[in-house]
Amino acid sequence: MAPRLTKKRRATEIFARLTELYPDATCSLDYETPVQLLVATILSAQCTDERVNKVTPELFRQYPDAPRLAGASREAIETLVRSTGFFRNKAKNIQGACQKIVEEFGGDVPRTMEELLTLPGVARKTANVVLAHAFGINAGVTVDTHVKRLSHRLGLTQHTNPVQVERDLMPLIPQADWENLSIRLIYHGRAVCDARKPACDRCQLVDLCRSAKGHLAKR
Repeated sequence: MAPRLTKKRRATEIFARLTELYPDATCSLDYETPVQLLVATILSAQCTDERVNKVTPELFRQYPDAPRLAGASREAIETLVRSTGFFRNKAKNIQGACQKIVEEFGGDVPRTMEELLTLPGVARKTANVVLAHAFGINAGVTVDTHVKRLSHRLGLTQHTNPVQVERDLMPLIPQADWENLSIRLIYHGRAVCDARKPACDRCQLVDLCRSAKGHLAKR
């Protein structure tokens, strides 16, 4: 524990260590175009990226772009994405988003947070992923379940609402690294800081973590 460090200094050190641990971390969803990334991210809600990557090759083979997804049979999309869970709602949002992209944005995924948030099924998490990885635009910090959990455990936020967590994280790290922080927290959440049983005994952030002492005491 390093109690004398300010939250911003701790965040800087946490990010530096995560960068050393996961130097090549990047988005783990497979895609070739912005609309494919948008669709894959919608599918990733309450589903693993691994599962999404098993579903999207056939989905994108049949419907590779927004016009084809917009004009597809809803039932056909549902069948292809069924194993990702909540498949009816996801298929509805995918088709609705693609229809709006075709009708209002000329078939191209919009490049602003405000415009992306008008698409069905798109909240800030999805919009941040698309902007960062499809267009190189850091509009915010992507907050998924891993980022929310680790940010709270590390003492970088006291909130659980993703929008508030994002607001707490943004001032702590330079804007250019917002998505880099998110991706590395996700990698660390998968590899070490498990939701049910965090591996504090082998965590290289343990001295910076506000929750580690409590978790270690339970062992």
